Amino acid sequence: MLRIHGMEGLIHRQYFATMVPVLLILMGALATLQADVLSHQKFLLLPPVNFTIKAIGLAQVLLHWDPNPHQEQRHADLVYHVKINAPQEDEYDTKTTESKHVSPLHEGFAASVRTILKSNRSDWASSWVSAELKAPPGSSGTSVMNLTCTTNTVTRSHTHLRPYQVSLHCTWLVGKDAPEDTQYFLYYRFGVWTEECQEYSRDALNRNTACWFPRTFINSKGFEQLAVHINGSSKHAAIKPFDQLFTPHAIDQVNPPMNVSVEIKNNSLYIQWEKPLSAFPGHCFNYELKICNTKNGCAQMEKLITNKFISKIDDVSTYSIQVRAAVSSPCRMSGSWGKWSQPIYAGKERKPWVEWHLIVLPTAVCFVLLIFSLICRVCHLWTRLFPPVPAPKSNIEDLLVVSEYEKPSNETKIEVVQCVEEVGFEVTENSMF
Repeated sequence: MLRIHGMEGLIHRQYFATMVPVLLILMGALATLQADVLSHQKFLLLPPVNFTIKAIGLAQVLLHWDPNPHQEQRHADLVYHVKINAPQEDEYDTKTTESKHVSPLHEGFAASVRTILKSNRSDWASSWVSAELKAPPGSSGTSVMNLTCTTNTVTRSHTHLRPYQVSLHCTWLVGKDAPEDTQYFLYYRFGVWTEECQEYSRDALNRNTACWFPRTFINSKGFEQLAVHINGSSKHAAIKPFDQLFTPHAIDQVNPPMNVSVEIKNNSLYIQWEKPLSAFPGHCFNYELKICNTKNGCAQMEKLITNKFISKIDDVSTYSIQVRAAVSSPCRMSGSWGKWSQPIYAGKERKPWVEWHLIVLPTAVCFVLLIFSLICRVCHLWTRLFPPVPAPKSNIEDLLVVSEYEKPSNETKIEVVQCVEEVGFEVTENSMF
């Protein structure tokens, strides 16, 4: 019994020895927290001043503010919390007193900012200050609709510094309430570069409805957004402008792979191609291969990361081969598949359509004539369709006048000459003595 009581005492002493440091730590933390609260209650966070929003480019604004001159600077962890209210909500923190933001501006722009004190346990914030950029003037329903844009890589001659450039093509619809004399004008901005369109396509009323830039400053490898702005003019109404942002990888139309070649060996198709015309190197592409059996219409689809493929075939069919490409994610955010390459045919000799006409058409004509001839022979249609033309009766013996001459005698012989009746003549009889 004494041993048991001794053990219990030892356990109690160890328990108290462990709990005392924990209690001391908790009491210290509580005291520190109370001190921080009292300190922050005495430290007043003031909002920034002179907050302004200014358009500095197509679909781009500059937000600027100044620190509150009455703000105490004993804390070095002051930052600013920016909140975009319109046209789309967004928020972020910054340590500077200005910030650039990319956004469509045809519906206006509004934002707010406040001062934030970063702490390990919590954030302390001032009240908000707000600013607004009003929407540009214009009548409702006059701005363009359904704006779509695509880019494509093209070659640039006479230079080795930038052998590839990007073309831009945009189309749109005329505003439903736009007057007939409305004329639209397109601009794009990529980074610091801004250009106005020079090549337009027009509708029946001579209004611009599409734009083509053969060469641009757009970088197909870039991550910036492409801003497109369209404004307009009319004698009868104020045309409302329109802004839209595009992500380059989402609208890029990858060119088809080049130099696709097909070779047949031992009932196998050996297919090979080169990377598309692009500023990206060869390892940045994924490929999709389509092998179609033109005899039964079956198609074989293959997704590849190399530019070679071998496929077994039969020796009685013709095959159509096409390849397309897409930029892979390690090099850029994945976009859509590009256009298919022109089909290449391989396998059994494929006769052109004109040659098939030359073979099938004469055969069909001969077959029809043969059937018609058999029908005419069986049903005597030829005789019924083309009866014989009646000919005038001809009897040579009747046309000849038989004269019989005898030696003179004492008897007189009477001969009768008959004339053959002919159409249009009367029958006459003459007697000769």
